[in-house]
Amino acid sequence: MAEKDFRKSVVYQIYPKSFCDTNKDGLGDIRGVISKLDYIKELGVDYIWSTPFFVSPQNDNGYDVEDYYNIDPRYGTMADVEELIAEAGKRGIGLMFDMVFNHVSTRHEWFQKAMEGDPYYKDFFFFRKGKPDGSAPTNWESKFGGSAWEYVEKFDEYYLHLFDVTQADLNWDNENVRKEVQKIVRFWMDKGVKGFRFDVVNLISKGAFEDDTEGDGRKYYTDGPNIHKYLKELHDMTFGTDTQIVTVGEMSSTSIENCYQYAGRDTGELSMVFSFHHLKVDFMGNEKWVLVPADFQKLKDIIFEWQTKMTEHNAWNAVFWCNHDQPRVVSRFGDEGRYWKQSAKMLGTIIHCLRGTPYVYQGEEIGMTNTDFTDISQFRDVESLNHYCILQEKGLSASDAFRIIQIHSRDNGRTPMQWDGTKYAGFSSEDGKEPWIGVNENHTKINAGDQLKDEDSIFRYYQKLIAMRKELDVIAYGDIEPLAEGDSSVFAYRRCWKGQELIVTANFYGKEYEWKKAPKLEGFKCVLGNYPDTKIPENGGLTLRPYEAAVWYSPQI
Repeated sequence: MAEKDFRKSVVYQIYPKSFCDTNKDGLGDIRGVISKLDYIKELGVDYIWSTPFFVSPQNDNGYDVEDYYNIDPRYGTMADVEELIAEAGKRGIGLMFDMVFNHVSTRHEWFQKAMEGDPYYKDFFFFRKGKPDGSAPTNWESKFGGSAWEYVEKFDEYYLHLFDVTQADLNWDNENVRKEVQKIVRFWMDKGVKGFRFDVVNLISKGAFEDDTEGDGRKYYTDGPNIHKYLKELHDMTFGTDTQIVTVGEMSSTSIENCYQYAGRDTGELSMVFSFHHLKVDFMGNEKWVLVPADFQKLKDIIFEWQTKMTEHNAWNAVFWCNHDQPRVVSRFGDEGRYWKQSAKMLGTIIHCLRGTPYVYQGEEIGMTNTDFTDISQFRDVESLNHYCILQEKGLSASDAFRIIQIHSRDNGRTPMQWDGTKYAGFSSEDGKEPWIGVNENHTKINAGDQLKDEDSIFRYYQKLIAMRKELDVIAYGDIEPLAEGDSSVFAYRRCWKGQELIVTANFYGKEYEWKKAPKLEGFKCVLGNYPDTKIPENGGLTLRPYEAAVWYSPQI
């Protein structure tokens, strides 16, 4: 496959478990992805990022890896994966694998040997003595709730797990761990993988093991003391030897200053970074499990800060609204009702014209919405189930706790992909086993089959957004100037590159809005909009209809 410029590329994320089930067992599989490659090709993307399908007990949906070298039989075989890589390659699409290297499953051979007392493998992990009173070594909290330490009576020690108790953190300070990780990356490079997404990779370098008197412990393990050294080493020993390979790091609670280095053009670490600050604007501080309205001003401030400062430091963003850990964006910031189509297109417009590589999460391109679950028994996510209990322990009623789970649960992004209007939305055949998680009832109205036949569909709009990035260099390479920064309704910005100019205007809300301070648009052409009759205003200002978005282009300034 010819080398691609990741600045002009778009990535499509697949959560295989929920994408397409070909063997009728209720779980999506690799052959399901193969069966939909022509659909993905029609959308126009360049890479498929798949979440993990390695051997795993699935306590965290594959992010608890038991064996990095083999495929979980629930998803298929190594032959299936090799076919997927080859068939995607024939369509000009590269595979990006999701590598989880902060932690492994406690069923991984390394941890099993550590638990047998092998000192070589015990040093692959963080085993620590408790405090004098026998309590955990520090007061750090797991991301999934509860202590980040688990007691092992056999050793009278605790091991660190920043996530689930079955996900033991790896000790990257041990050179042998780093060499094993490098071997895994080279193995998949040899298989023809063209990209890697590194899960919570900025947590791999731990700092001091001390109590956090102000927070949950994250300041001691986020963007740690050796993080850049370890990423440069990984780059130099593996993917940095192949210019075709694109990499992205998922950065948990990171700082923008660290990301200048993680994703700098010449820093020798990663191609780009995921940061999540903009997806915490409906949190209370860092607290996710609350109900507060989204802060639109904060959303703009964060996106524009990352856009402008990463530009200044020659660093590259991944830009996105959705993934398998996030609620559906049209439910979160748009409108599931009257303006469903317009708001979904508006949100896509904002992301795809930014400086950075856009990521489309399965179903986003057809406007899939949050779950319609009515009972906690319908949820599957370990984080959500844990916090449903924790919220009630804190004094909330069951109904209030459930409402919070409904809105913030990761399962909102994990319901089966809606291919058609049949019983299981085309995810699985009607005579197959019931899907592992419930299908949204609105699949009869929101599905890919219908949208492929509709030239005004959200799918066709995303197709145009993706094509436009490839056609207009200003989108891929231009700088960015925020517009309407303090405006209460408008999200707008300007992009410039070698005489080309692009202005994106978007009404973020469902009411008509007169933007009196809109830039003059003489000489511009509306190259894409979510209303059919967008025109340049004659008397200045710009009246924006509910959720209206437009992309204005001028070939010369």
